[in-house]
Amino acid sequence: MHILILGGTQFVGRHIVEAFLAAGHTVSVLTRGQTADTLPASVERLRGDRDAPGAGLEALAGRSWDACVDVSGYTPRQVRPSAEYLRDRVHRYVFISAVSAYGDPTERPVRETHPLLPPAAEDVTEIDGDTYGPLKVACERIVQEIYGDRTTLLRPQVVVGPYDPSGRYTYWVDRAARGGEMLAPGDGADHVQVIDARDLARFVVTVVEKDLAGAFNLAGPRITWAEFLQILGAKELVWVNAGILKAAGLTFVELPLFRPEHGPRSSLMDISTERARAAGLTLTDPAITVRATRAWSQDEDLPPALSPEREAELIQTFRQP
Repeated sequence: MHILILGGTQFVGRHIVEAFLAAGHTVSVLTRGQTADTLPASVERLRGDRDAPGAGLEALAGRSWDACVDVSGYTPRQVRPSAEYLRDRVHRYVFISAVSAYGDPTERPVRETHPLLPPAAEDVTEIDGDTYGPLKVACERIVQEIYGDRTTLLRPQVVVGPYDPSGRYTYWVDRAARGGEMLAPGDGADHVQVIDARDLARFVVTVVEKDLAGAFNLAGPRITWAEFLQILGAKELVWVNAGILKAAGLTFVELPLFRPEHGPRSSLMDISTERARAAGLTLTDPAITVRATRAWSQDEDLPPALSPEREAELIQTFRQP
């Protein structure tokens, strides 16, 4: 099959490209070409800027593909032109959305049948914690409007693994590897749930090969923080309760992935993947994800989300009578 990927040189897109190539398909990627990539020479590079009015999609003219995978669509201003331009040029449009489209549901686990957030207006272009979910919903609706049952919507949990530049998951992997006394958030009973980028990528290939329509949640095993840190191999843990962390002003940025049970957005750490697993989603053992991520990150020198100095200060505060 001939596959077009909008994006494709970084992290999630890179894994998707590699998965299609491993399955024997040919791949074209549309990127701005501003970042060096290490994709195989067999991948066709097309240049375009989805934020550029008019000329941004000219490289797609006169071409057709069996499927398009949209990895880089975050706003309606990006998604509507590409979806409309490709309407008669691709059979299936696979849009990479996010579980943030659900907001913060009260009912758990979160399934594809849960209500979505109200969509953002199509002229919204600012992406932040408040607009990200509504923008994804707006983009989903655009694709459904144009492609109908030729639409596949994938809503992944936090995506992790090699090539991840965000530092959300790699912070914990690298911190555990560094050793020494380590701040552990909460009491160990809160939950964490992520999805290995390679599992997501293989499922993208599955939905294209099987021509699967509809929405699918994508997430890995739901485990406790105690289990997560054990898998990481962390030894000298100092559990600091959520109240102290909140009083200290720590956010999801400094303590990535940590969402105290029943706190804001903790419902998104309880995602059901029953539908995707029935369709062919397979999951990597979390220990394998940790090892693969560390093998990549140990040479990347990623800045820690929580500095060693701040971590030591918080531990000291916790120990004060």
